[in-house]
Amino acid sequence: MVRTGSANVAAGPTLAVVAREAGVSVPTASKVVNGREDVAPETRRRVTEALDRLGYVRRPRFDAFRTPGLIDLVVDSLDTSWSGTVLHGVEAAAHDAGLEVVVSAGLPRATSGRPERGWQDKLTARGSAGVLFHLPDLTAAQYGWLEQHRIPFVMIDPLLEPPPGVVSVGAANWQGGVTATERLLALGHQRIAVVAGQQRTMAGDARVAGYRSALASAGLRHRPEYLRHTGSDHRLAHRRTLELLDLPEPPTALFVCSDRMAHGVYSALAERELSVPDDISVVGFDDLPESRWITPALTTVRQPLSEMAATALRLLVRTMDGDRPESTRTELSTRLVERASTTAPRMSWSTSPG
Repeated sequence: MVRTGSANVAAGPTLAVVAREAGVSVPTASKVVNGREDVAPETRRRVTEALDRLGYVRRPRFDAFRTPGLIDLVVDSLDTSWSGTVLHGVEAAAHDAGLEVVVSAGLPRATSGRPERGWQDKLTARGSAGVLFHLPDLTAAQYGWLEQHRIPFVMIDPLLEPPPGVVSVGAANWQGGVTATERLLALGHQRIAVVAGQQRTMAGDARVAGYRSALASAGLRHRPEYLRHTGSDHRLAHRRTLELLDLPEPPTALFVCSDRMAHGVYSALAERELSVPDDISVVGFDDLPESRWITPALTTVRQPLSEMAATALRLLVRTMDGDRPESTRTELSTRLVERASTTAPRMSWSTSPG
């Protein structure tokens, strides 16, 4: 029998401890606690015995107005490939945990041009039990609103570092920057420039730091003129690439810190009638679906966005069950996806006479 305790219950076993005792996953233990029927009888028996043996006291997951089993996913935009990938990961993990997911855009605009309350109004109306955010950031007022209403939430790949205590999931961006740069170094490139994203962001700063670390490990100095920031605008990436090509000693390879910016980089190289990878090699970051369809197909660092979203959902389930993660930041490994946009440097086109 599962007991329900007060909101002040701080001691006692967490659902993760119960799951470990019963030899099942946390989502399976959660299904038993929540009375779900899609659990094998023998599994249910083991979990129930573990609950009783350990004296598990169920943390109250919902205020009176909340809807058990309903989770909100708030995304920046509903019309990007990113959103579809995030939704796929969240829905798969939610199915395993016996939860339903409702999706909404987080940045609607009123006719005045001012941001509307949007997701806050929808959360209040639906009474969702918890929220996953895939937004660049939340304001201090929004963080305060969530705390005031005691709504569990987790951030997926936030642009800026969240306040202390906020649980977030991201990619190992520093290691990804190292991996991209090491690949170009291994091909023989030394004049490697980076087309970076917005400054003072978690992912962007980490990717550039990884690039610089890989150069240093190879005994190469960082050349300030080889670092160009663009935000996420592919048109600005186009312009910054032209600036790099106009340097007295232009790069033979580019590490582009997002696949979206790589489109702007490709267009700039085409404008100068330079061939990828024969004249200049390019490595991206993200592994967006469209990166395999551009010509040539983009070698890129894959960040596991679907897995990040699924991990965030599982962390949200733990948070809702009163089992706070030991670390508020979880990072998943990146890996290089090799396609057709890199090769060894040829005799530099930039040093030919005339």
